[in-house]
Amino acid sequence: MSSVPIWPGSSSFATVSASYYNTPSTGSRPTAFGYYDGDTVFKAEADKFSDYCARFLGYPIMDVELQDLNFFAAFEEATSKFSTVVNMHNAKDYILSIQGNSTDVNLSGRTVTPNLGRSIAMAATYGEEAGSGGDVDWKRGRIAVSALSQSYDLNTLWAAVSESGDKIEIKRVFHNEPPAIVRYFDPQADMGNGSNNMLEGFGWGPYSPAVSFLVMPIYADLLRMQAIEMNDQIRRSTYSFEIHNNKVTLFPIPTANYTLFFDYIVVKDRDNVLKEPTGSVSDLANAPYDRIQFGSVKDIGVQWIYEYGLGSAMVTLGLIRGKYTTIPIPGSEATLNGADLIAQGNERKLTLLTDLKEILIAMSRDISMVAEASIATSLQQTLAKVPTTIYIK
Repeated sequence: MSSVPIWPGSSSFATVSASYYNTPSTGSRPTAFGYYDGDTVFKAEADKFSDYCARFLGYPIMDVELQDLNFFAAFEEATSKFSTVVNMHNAKDYILSIQGNSTDVNLSGRTVTPNLGRSIAMAATYGEEAGSGGDVDWKRGRIAVSALSQSYDLNTLWAAVSESGDKIEIKRVFHNEPPAIVRYFDPQADMGNGSNNMLEGFGWGPYSPAVSFLVMPIYADLLRMQAIEMNDQIRRSTYSFEIHNNKVTLFPIPTANYTLFFDYIVVKDRDNVLKEPTGSVSDLANAPYDRIQFGSVKDIGVQWIYEYGLGSAMVTLGLIRGKYTTIPIPGSEATLNGADLIAQGNERKLTLLTDLKEILIAMSRDISMVAEASIATSLQQTLAKVPTTIYIK
């Protein structure tokens, strides 16, 4: 143990840093990764942290088998751990709001405004199926229908020709009976030119001139149109179709040649999962939260970093002392406390991590909203008991 360096009583982060960064071949980097070597506040606090840990570990009454680089490493680890835990909490809390955004930003230390972007995008995928939203184009196709020909394969007649064989999915077929109003014959209608001119004026020229413009109850028109539709269902084969695997069968059997229109989507457009541009936030792995610099951490976080860093220094010192269980002294031998230091240091670090995570969970958006709702309810109950002011003139 006599060859193990002993803490000399002071450190100089600035000297070690200048020695390494000015002439790297002549010295060691002050911290293992250099995450905060450019942070002026971190550099100023590093020596204070070393002194704090050394005194807590027994200096100057006891020798402390650590050097400045050991304390600097513990300080870097504690700062990095605090940054990681806080950033992971924020990323988890706001992941739905930041997904799809650019990764070329730094959200650390910034207030993220919650939004419904991802929820709306998810809802839009359901709207796609109903043709009322989403980002999948509904296309329109058409085929020639021949008299007395009832079945048509839209894969062959349309997809193979117009979509290069890509799989399509039919969304709507325009095969409906004529509206009842087109065949509305009112016995009270004026069959003269006046009625025809009125129809033309409203853009109904092609329809029946037997529409009544007398002042009559609206239910009379509704009853007559319902009678026409009921007659079609009972006495005639109603207009309908069946479609299986994009093979459509028309009812009733066509009696004339005409063009059948339909709406469809290309299946690969809907099933494409890579709709966000490259460089967008996808999950926790690329959430744009950079390391929180020590200089931006206030008192609550600084104290946590000091306490956690001390735990790391205890573990390091315990590992060093654990190399020897005992050391000889004149007339006897001394037992080192390496195992105790390791256990105490790890327990300290675990307790601090647990406390920090519990605090962050208590501050999460969902818990905060519940708390605000409870406060609002209590406030309403309190205000309800306040006597109403009576104004006397």
